[in-house]
Amino acid sequence: MKRNVLTAICLMATLSACGGGGNVNLRLYPIEGPIKNSHPSEIIAVKVRNQTAASADISFVLPGSGKKNRCNGTWTSVAPRVTEKERGMSLTLQSTGGKLTKSVKDLGGVNNGEVYAVCRDGTRVQGHFITGSGTESGTGTVTDTLGNTYKLLF
Repeated sequence: MKRNVLTAICLMATLSACGGGGNVNLRLYPIEGPIKNSHPSEIIAVKVRNQTAASADISFVLPGSGKKNRCNGTWTSVAPRVTEKERGMSLTLQSTGGKLTKSVKDLGGVNNGEVYAVCRDGTRVQGHFITGSGTESGTGTVTDTLGNTYKLLF
């Protein structure tokens, strides 16, 4: 199986694990700020939907007093790629003349991603995460405009 196909399958497996079947594996853990101080054991489940190979819509609810503060946004992950081109001369019957091939491959290593969401009350939530190539897990840090910092794990 080609490496880029395998990587795409792994990314899809990651996304299905995050949002498939009602099982939410993406979580925010308050580690600093007002939410940690008032709700120290709060775990914020992030729902993932409309996933593609490298991004998805997200929604979650920030805890607080009064109305629930629903947030909607997107996360995306970028897998680095390299394009290889080959040019040459061919004297075979199947491809007499010039030979030109092009292939695109995903590079192994760590993939970077970003999260961004806006809440009903205008709070903005944004952060960065990393995943290993071919893995179904990641880690990162997310902050909001209310002074909270979260650990993102999936």
